[in-house]
Order: sequence, then C-alpha cells, then structure tokens
Amino acid sequence: MMFEPGKPIVTLTDAAAAQVRSLMAAADSEILGLRIGIKTAGCSGLQYDVQYATETKPFEDRVEEKGVTLFIDPTAVMFLIGSEMDWEETKFASRFVFNNPNEAARCGCGESFTVASQG
Repeated sequence: MMFEPGKPIVTLTDAAAAQVRSLMAAADSEILGLRIGIKTAGCSGLQYDVQYATETKPFEDRVEEKGVTLFIDPTAVMFLIGSEMDWEETKFASRFVFNNPNEAARCGCGESFTVASQG
C-alpha cells in the first residue's frame, strides 16, 4: 500500500461524518472531535478504538473533513493509512466500520483484524 502525500490518513463517508456531528452535538462536554486508535484485542489481534477527543495530544495527526475533526493516535497511523471510516446501521447494531486496505484478515465476527507484516 503506497501512501499518497496530501491525502488524509483516514477519510469519512457522508454517513460517518453525519454521525460524528450528531455525537458531538449530543455530548455533555466540549468535544474537539473523535480520536481514532488501535488497541490489542479480539481473536485476530487488533481492534479499532474510537473515543471522544477533548484535547489535542502530542504527535497526533489531525484530519478535518466534511465538517468534523478526527485525531489519529500516532501509534495507529501505520495501520490506518488509506482507510475509510463509515457508519453502519443494521437491525442488530449501529457502529463505525473501517474499510481498511491494510487488513490482511478479519475475524469471523468482524470485531478484530490483522495486518500484513511490513517485513
């Protein structure tokens, strides 16, 4: 996967941007945007971690698109480059999903993923 200079690390669909705006409007405190990271969890090893961002942290990348701001945890950048964040609503769940070209495999329930080794 080649990263294109000038292109955001993560892009948002219209549905994801609308959901982020809705979450920010409903928040109890001052929210700057959402923070996206990666945590070790699940049967495939990694999970996306989306949280409210109330402050800017050192070395974070900032993506501003479609009226929302995303803060990308510096340890997650290499896993997220080229990803698209979407909002999915089904009969059973509503959640952010990521269309990530770096994924090598995803677990059967879709909650965790692995990436191809960089070596």
